[in-house]
Amino acid sequence: MTLSYMQMVAANWAVVLMYVAAAVFAIAGVQFEKDSLERVGFRIASAGLALHSVLIALRWREVGHGPYMAPSEVLSSDAWMIVAGLLVCRRLYPRLKAVGVLALPAAFLLLALAQFYDPGIRSLPTTFRSVWLIVHIALYKISLATLVIGCTLAIFYLMKKRSDAGWRQRLPSLEVLDSYSYRFAGFGFIFWTIGMLAGSIWAYQSWGRFWGWDPTETWSLITCLTIAAYLHLRRFFGLRGTLGAWCFIGCFVISVLTLFVMATLSGSIHAQYFK
Repeated sequence: MTLSYMQMVAANWAVVLMYVAAAVFAIAGVQFEKDSLERVGFRIASAGLALHSVLIALRWREVGHGPYMAPSEVLSSDAWMIVAGLLVCRRLYPRLKAVGVLALPAAFLLLALAQFYDPGIRSLPTTFRSVWLIVHIALYKISLATLVIGCTLAIFYLMKKRSDAGWRQRLPSLEVLDSYSYRFAGFGFIFWTIGMLAGSIWAYQSWGRFWGWDPTETWSLITCLTIAAYLHLRRFFGLRGTLGAWCFIGCFVISVLTLFVMATLSGSIHAQYFK
């Protein structure tokens, strides 16, 4: 099956609208304490993810490489991973289903932004033909999804601690929010670290060096060390509660800067993704 350019654009916007609808139902379900609305929202998100998967697969077949060679591909696959991570989280941890309130808007904003970039076909350079590159990119995307969920739980912790009235009563207890935010931070750290190591192996295969102090490489290391410091303080020095939540949110902000800002700097080899 092949789609014309206009059909592909229309289909992608249809996915954006499905994610928007899913977010609206999820937020309404939490706000008005209606589980039925939340379930509808996640069903729409699942349908949107299925269509999104088909579009990514068609694009992959058309261009001959994964979704990592153009801004539209990068942002689209990031959105896909966030929604996929959210649905897996809801399946494994039903009491954390409220994370869709923030995770779904993040996904549809990324996918909507992707539609404003040139989706032109780019050939894959010889240095990019490595399984280590695929592992490197995939792990970073998984890390992003887990960090989004963990950051959402940290934000919920701060909101619930400030006031436990209204819809916040339906959130898990402060102890549960704090604990799972920490766990997802740990997951994100593991995927981020292994992804960074995989990128180093790919760099050695491509350019004969493991590390070049590229801006994105440097900030990726800073992000890794920052999250490691948070986890260390949490595990051995009892960093919890409000201060712990704010520290993790700070780590998340640094990770977003690394992935979406530092990669656009002209001195970075990663900048070609966003040209």
